[in-house]
Amino acid sequence: MPAREGAFPDARLLGAVAAGGVLGSLGRWAVGLALPHTAGGMPWATVVVNVTGAFAMGLLVAFLVDRPGVHRLLRPFVGVGMLGGWTTFSTLAVDVVQLGAADRVPVLLGYLVGTLVVGVAAVGAGAALGRRVWPGP
Repeated sequence: MPAREGAFPDARLLGAVAAGGVLGSLGRWAVGLALPHTAGGMPWATVVVNVTGAFAMGLLVAFLVDRPGVHRLLRPFVGVGMLGGWTTFSTLAVDVVQLGAADRVPVLLGYLVGTLVVGVAAVGAGAALGRRVWPGP
């Protein structure tokens, strides 16, 4: 059976996602080293990467919306790879479980709600700033 054309992404696309993922993941790891926390402690590193990643995603979307001619690998490199590696839902989930195990329920709830609210606000702020910096046609 012949391979269906377009069934697999090309090597440049995979390379762009992988390269961005390496950079984003290494950056997140460095933030974790700079802002360590104990199990059950406030995970500030996770807050920092998720909120800044949300802000950067807003900027990226604002930049891409009015630029259909932008290089086709920019979005996979920055959006999927770099920001995908930078931000982390799985670590947030582990942090929540550890806060619960440490019986820090008020901190757990503040962390969950605060991350969601501030993250959504950060996307909006990034998009608004991006539209000011790179106005559309």
